[in-house]
Amino acid sequence: MNPIEAITSVFSNYTNFRDRASRSEFWWWWLANIIFCSIAYTIAGDIGSGIYVLAIFIPNLAVTVRRHHDGNRSGWWILLGIIPFIGPLVLLFWYVSKGTEGPNQYGPDPLRPEYGDEYRY
Repeated sequence: MNPIEAITSVFSNYTNFRDRASRSEFWWWWLANIIFCSIAYTIAGDIGSGIYVLAIFIPNLAVTVRRHHDGNRSGWWILLGIIPFIGPLVLLFWYVSKGTEGPNQYGPDPLRPEYGDEYRY
C-alpha cells in the first residue's frame, strides 16, 4: 500500500473499528500525520496543530484499533500505553510486527483479501 492509498483507506474507514489494518496502512498514515501536523503548527502555531489533532482523533483511534486486530488482539490493548515506559514499548513492538496471516476473528488478511469474509471466525 502506498502513502496515498493508506491515507485514503484510513479516511474511508474512519469509523471502522471492526476490521484489520496492515503495517503499511498504519505507518504511512502516521508519517503523513507527522508531516501535516508540522505544517499546521508552522502555519498556525499551537492552535493550528491542536485543531488538526482534534480533527483526526477518531481516524487515528480507528486505524490503531484495526492495527491491533491485525495481530489478532482486541483494540482495548491500546490502553497498555498508559503504563509508563513498558506500555508504549510493547505497543511499538506490536505495531511493527507482522499481523496474523490469513483470516482471524477480526476479518480477512488485508494483505491477502482473496480469502474473503466467508472465512471469518
